[in-house]
Parts: sequence; C-alpha cells; structure tokens
Amino acid sequence: MIRNMQSISRWSLVLICVAVLVACGKAPPDQEPVRAVKVLTVGASASSFDLEFSGEVRARIESSLGFRVAGKLIARQAELGQRVKAGQLLAQIDPQDYRVTADAAAAQLIAAESNRDVAAADLKRYRNLFEQGFISAAELERRQASDKAAHAQWRQAQAQNTVQGNQSNYTHLLADGSGVITSVDASAGQVVVVGQPVVRLALDGPRDVVFSVSEDKLSSLKTGVVVDVRQWTDGKTFEAKVRDVSASADAITRTFIVKAALPKEADPVLGSTVTVSLRAANLKGETPRIKLPTSALRTEAGTTSVWVLDPATMTVKAQSIQVTTADGNDVVVDSGLQNGDQVIVSGVHVLTAGQKVSIFGAAK
Repeated sequence: MIRNMQSISRWSLVLICVAVLVACGKAPPDQEPVRAVKVLTVGASASSFDLEFSGEVRARIESSLGFRVAGKLIARQAELGQRVKAGQLLAQIDPQDYRVTADAAAAQLIAAESNRDVAAADLKRYRNLFEQGFISAAELERRQASDKAAHAQWRQAQAQNTVQGNQSNYTHLLADGSGVITSVDASAGQVVVVGQPVVRLALDGPRDVVFSVSEDKLSSLKTGVVVDVRQWTDGKTFEAKVRDVSASADAITRTFIVKAALPKEADPVLGSTVTVSLRAANLKGETPRIKLPTSALRTEAGTTSVWVLDPATMTVKAQSIQVTTADGNDVVVDSGLQNGDQVIVSGVHVLTAGQKVSIFGAAK
C-alpha cells in the first residue's frame, strides 16, 4: 500500500514538472497588424526652387528729389506714403539770403538800365554834333563804344537778375509729377547741400516687378519672356513681360537685376512683395525631378531611404534615395526612385520590411 502511494506521488511530481515546463515555454508570436498608410505616386516635375523668385513692386519712374540750392530746411510738407500732385510744395529751405541777393541783382539791373539810357542819349547828341562838324570821328567812335558797353552791362545785369530770381524760387521743392512719396530723407532744421535727396517720389503710371536671378538662369529670362506674378497678400496672379535685364552682376550678391512690366489693369501696392514664376515653356536646360514630402524620409546608418509599396503583395520595402536639395516642405530626389513608384508618406517610423499595409481611405 505504502509502495503504491510512493509511486503515485512520483507520477504526480512528474506531471507537475511537465505542466510547469509547458507554462514556461514561449507563446506563439502574434500576427503583426495590417497598418493603414498614405501613399504618394511619384512623378518627375520641374522644381519650383529653381523657377520661383521673390520680387518687389516698384514704379517704372521713381524720382529722388532735392534742392538746387543749399540751405537750412525750415519746413517739409511731404510725409511718407502721401499722395501728391504735380507742382505741389514738398519742402522749403530758408529763402532769406536768396531774397536779399535777388533784391541786389534787381537794383543792379536798374542801375545798368539807367547807364544804358544815358549812353544812348549821349551817342545821339554826339552824332548830331559830328554831322555838324563840331567833333571828330574819333570822338564819335568813343561814344559808340561807351554805348555798346552800357548795353552789354545792362544785358549782364538782366541775366544776373534772372539767375538770382531763379535761385530764390529754388528754395521751394515742388513735385515734378503726380505720385506717392516712398521715402523721406531729410527733416526740418537740417542743413542740406545742393542735390541732397530730401524725398523720393514714385510717379503714377506703369509698374514693374524687380527681382534678382543667378547667372545660370539668365538664359531663360530674355527680354519679352512672360512670367507669372503672384501677390503674397491675396494670391492674385498677373502676367508680366520682362523688359530689362541687367548687363552686369551686383558687386555684393553676384546676381542680376531683372525688371518685368505689369499690365495696366494690375494695381499692386508699391513696395509689396510678390512671387515671380518662370513658365516651363521658357525653361532652358531644366530637367524634371522627383519631389517628396519630408514626412516620407527615414534615416538609418547615415542612409536616407523611403518605404515603397508593392501593390501585388501589399507589403513595403526600404528603398535608398539620394536627396539633392530642399524645395519648400519637399525634397528633390536625384536618384533611387522611378516614375510610378508608390511611396509611403506617413507613419514611416513604425513600419518594418515586408509588413503588410492597407491604403488609408481606400474602399474595402
């Protein structure tokens, strides 16, 4: 009896050990879930990074106005952004010294006019005496010379009076046309020299878009080329025609200034920023390139790659790519992909090679 109980105990212990070993064994791995992903079918296109430029709207004619005489600025009627008409007073310098000089020139003119009249009367009287034989021909010639000198002095005084009168008028700075004040460079109380800019006036009329381009884009921006101009404020787009390309590069930026004429119906704000886009038909030497959003990229061991979908098995595989530059929120891919490849653009960091996926939003 005791021997049977010992045998049963041994078998019970064996069964318990087997149960423990089974319990400690690894459970079968769960099947990896099918993840929903967003895909992008890639295709080559021209990179806007190479085709778009930032420009500024400017008046076709912009005048930097200054006084033609020097003096102390006593008043400036023009303010930044003010609209003015032709002939409107913009600024004034102290005219006192110029008025005194003009008065002196006027007095000299009166004196010269009196000397001229006296010389003319003497000549007439001496001519009568010569005809009567009371004076010699030499004396008559002296009187004729005096009359000519008096007339010359009168003309000189007359010209000097005109110049001094103009100098007095130049103390008033007037607008040479209707337009908008775009810059103010001097204030009341300041002593200005001849020609020093006081205000800048953008005249009404044609408007240009001015932008800078690098040397490698000059071949695509010849005179007469049509570009698209988009306003930053409301996204409104106009067509503009290139009318002038700088013949030499800027000494600092090493870029070339291009001016494109806006149509008459366009009325953008002066100084506003716009985007200038070069049309694909005008491109020379530009090759289409593949662009991807930055969310599609993954970096591993110093290599940039993306997940490419295999439509037949609905699984993903890693594909190494070569990125050349950025284009806004996208990157330009130089190699590694072909047109028609389906690239995963979201959730790339939770995927594994060979994982099954489904396309987000696709009908089941």
